[in-house]
Amino acid sequence: MAFAPEIFSENSKFDSHLSIAGVSAEALIQEFGSPLFVVDESDFKARALTFKTALDKHFGNQAGSVYYASKAFLNKEIARWIESVGIGIDVASGGELAVALAVNFPPERIQVHGNNKSEAEIEKAIVAGVGAIVIDSFHEIERVARIAAAHEKIQNVFIRVTPGIEAHTHEFIATAHEDVKFGFSLASGSAWKAIEEIEALKSLKLVGLHSHIGSQIFDALGFGVAAERVISLLAKFRDHYSDELPELDLGGGYGVAYLPGEESVNIDSVLAQLSSIVIRECASVGIRVPRISIEPGRAIAAPTTTTLYTVGTTKSIELDGGDTRRYIAVDGGFTDNMRPALYDAKYHAILANRLSSSHDVLSRIVGKHCESGDIIIRDIQLPQDIVPGDILAVPVTGAYGRQMASNYNHLTRPAVIAVIDGKARLIVRRETEADLLALDI
Repeated sequence: MAFAPEIFSENSKFDSHLSIAGVSAEALIQEFGSPLFVVDESDFKARALTFKTALDKHFGNQAGSVYYASKAFLNKEIARWIESVGIGIDVASGGELAVALAVNFPPERIQVHGNNKSEAEIEKAIVAGVGAIVIDSFHEIERVARIAAAHEKIQNVFIRVTPGIEAHTHEFIATAHEDVKFGFSLASGSAWKAIEEIEALKSLKLVGLHSHIGSQIFDALGFGVAAERVISLLAKFRDHYSDELPELDLGGGYGVAYLPGEESVNIDSVLAQLSSIVIRECASVGIRVPRISIEPGRAIAAPTTTTLYTVGTTKSIELDGGDTRRYIAVDGGFTDNMRPALYDAKYHAILANRLSSSHDVLSRIVGKHCESGDIIIRDIQLPQDIVPGDILAVPVTGAYGRQMASNYNHLTRPAVIAVIDGKARLIVRRETEADLLALDI
């Protein structure tokens, strides 16, 4: 087991023990309890600013907005950080919108997503004055138009376009990937029909197109193919309406490293390539380059956060062939990190509270739930002398860990701590059993 700095937050260090922004893992557990989400505050803000700087650098006057994808990780303090950096935020539910509005996030920098927005959510967004609502279905065209008209407003909207691209990790498939719940198909013509319906309504103003092609993407190839296809729709709009849509949102999905030896996306390189593609394609169809916006969520949040667990029990199991596997059970599980169970996602872990001289053995980190699938890391080499009371640290858990957390088995969800310059503070308190009982009648 070795400390791999490339997958820990920028201000994490290991010198006989793990410290994050100058605070030891052991001190954090002693003060705030276990398990615990620990966010490196300055790293979070720096990553958000990196995306804004790269977008401005490569698109200049045509740089649109960086929208932080709040589904990755959101609470009121995170929303304050996003606002302070000067970028926007996208929300996909009334609850996420409520968090942003609770800290007076500028509504004009909020973009509203979701494939099944309720009328109450739509009305809340329109009344708040959000910058744009991303239309995802024909039903939503009617609903947003009707509610905006009732409030005597003209609502800015995007159309979410399905460009026939599916991209994940290093690969993408550029065929007819239309069998998804999101957006309007470019290939079938429903995207153009949606444009025609919106243009006929006085209470809606179409301000751009939106596409999102996948997750864990490390190069510009998939984004480039999607951009080419959506730009052709921008050209068709210009030809038909003698006008040009001002913005193109190319979504997110930028990849991050989860395991030692992996590398996160080089956003400067990807946006440089994407800029060249967009400029070339716009020139080929004779339209101006629109404002280009992006939506990094995981790539900002994931590497900034480490989950700390306390070991509860250990045991060794003899495997076929004479090998053994050591089971290490911690005080959390798939209620605070659902991704291994959902997606077979891979994570790394280290012994955080001390330096071990013991040899490593094949280990499996499991949670405390009544499910055999409650596995955080299926196979990892960890010191043989790990015992109850030791602290394990799992990095790159800032995206979807706390956000997907549940109360299965009536476990309380962990606290979230921000650390910066040797100081730690609570930004989301730990749930209590009283919280769990509060909704029961």
